[in-house]
This record gives sequence, C-alpha cells and structure tokens, in this order.
Amino acid sequence: MKFRILEIGRVARTRGGPNRERLQQGYEKLLSTVGRVVGQAKRFSGEIVQGVKRSADVMQQAALEGLRKELDTFVPRVQQVMRQAKQRIFGGNTHFADKLVSIFEPTTEIIRKGKASKPTEFGKMVKIQEGENQIITDYDVYEKRPSDSELVIPAIDAHEKQLGCTPRLVAGDAAFYSAHNEGTAHERGVKRVCIPNRSTKSAERKREQKKRWFKAGQQWRTGCEGRISVLKRRHGLRRSIYRGDDGMKRWVGLGVIADNLHHIGADLANRKK
Repeated sequence: MKFRILEIGRVARTRGGPNRERLQQGYEKLLSTVGRVVGQAKRFSGEIVQGVKRSADVMQQAALEGLRKELDTFVPRVQQVMRQAKQRIFGGNTHFADKLVSIFEPTTEIIRKGKASKPTEFGKMVKIQEGENQIITDYDVYEKRPSDSELVIPAIDAHEKQLGCTPRLVAGDAAFYSAHNEGTAHERGVKRVCIPNRSTKSAERKREQKKRWFKAGQQWRTGCEGRISVLKRRHGLRRSIYRGDDGMKRWVGLGVIADNLHHIGADLANRKK
C-alpha cells in the first residue's frame, strides 16, 4: 500500500503535469490491493460470527467481538472511498454524492472558505459568539454547515436567553449581512447593526459604513476573530481529540469553558490590583 501511494505521488509530481495513463495504472494497482484487504476483513469477520475463529478465554473472545464490530464499521466506509476513487480517476466525476473524506469521522464536511492560503478545509463549522470583556456567551457545532446569514437572528436569541437583555451592538463580517437580518435586529431593539454590505451601490449606505461607530464595531469584530485563533492555539480547537459528533461538541465546550475561566480569572485579578 505504501509503495503504491509513493508511486502515485511521484507520477502526480511529474514535470509538465501528471501522466494520466500512468496515474490510472497506479490507482488500479492500489485499488486492487485495497480490494484484497477488504475481502480478507469481510472473511475474517464472517469466521468470527460462524465460530471458526474463537478464543477459550472470555475476555479475549469479547475483544475479538469488538474487533469484528470495528471491521464491520470500517469495511463499508472503505468500499465507499474505493467507489469515489474510481469515479474520480476513471470517470472524471469529482462531485460524488455524499462524499466521504474521513473513514474515522464520516460526518466530516468539505468547507470552502475562499482563503488564498487555505481554500478548502475539512471538519465541522463551529460558531463562537462573544460578548464584552472577551467572554464567549454561546457556541455551536453544526451537523450541516448553514449559511452565515442564517445565524444572526438566532445569535440575538441566544444573547437574550443567556443575559436577559438585547445586545446594544451586533457585529459580523459581510457574509452575515442581509436586509432581513438588519431590519429584524433593529425591530428587536438592537441599536447598532455593524455588518458591512460589500455589494451595495447606495451612496447613503457607503457613508454609513464609513462612520466612526461602524468602524469601531468592525474593529471589535476583528478582535473576536482573534478569539478563534486563541481557541485553536491555546485550547486545542484546531482538532478534536474526542471521536464522533457528540465528542466534538464536548471538546469545543471544554475549550470554551477553559477560555472563559482564563479571562474571568484575569479580570478578577485586575480588580484586586
């Protein structure tokens, strides 16, 4: 397997572009090897069920059953990855329905954010909502990535539920903007809605976005972006150690609690001084 992967990598890095025929030959050999491994795994699992492979020791037999269940979990996932590879390499289809990008975390999503340095990321979308004094007031890990513009009004709801008041200012980047969000936020009692509209042609709107309060709100929002970086770097949110969606939510929650404790402790220490 390792040899085939190295072989494919060398062909893909060939000067003048990869040789498609050689690349397909490499993938054929790789998929053939993977197919044999999958066949062995299925046969091994069947022999455990039939009692051909068994242990006289109760604990070892329990371990054997656990391994069988793990094989039964991973075999269908590997088979799906094989189908995806065949469609991509031999059929030219890069938009496979329900694409699986991780056999260990099958719910992992492909997230395209348009960044020049990292146009595509893999994982789950996490919402971090921050109030004053760098305190995170709400967070969420989404099963399916929603549109950013769908999150503004629920964020106001979460703020009111947690703190018992309507926020004075709501700030976000341009992806969160919609006329509906802005109008609804004002109706709910939000005094300042600081979400830029990049596509506006209105001279009045452009003047509004150049006012001091709007720029101050965007500066505060930029500081909130730094909170995400701190959560990744200091509290491990770059990668969840726990498995599964529930484990990921627990991991993010623990990171949020740790960060809030850090800032609350720092604030209390400053007050004593």
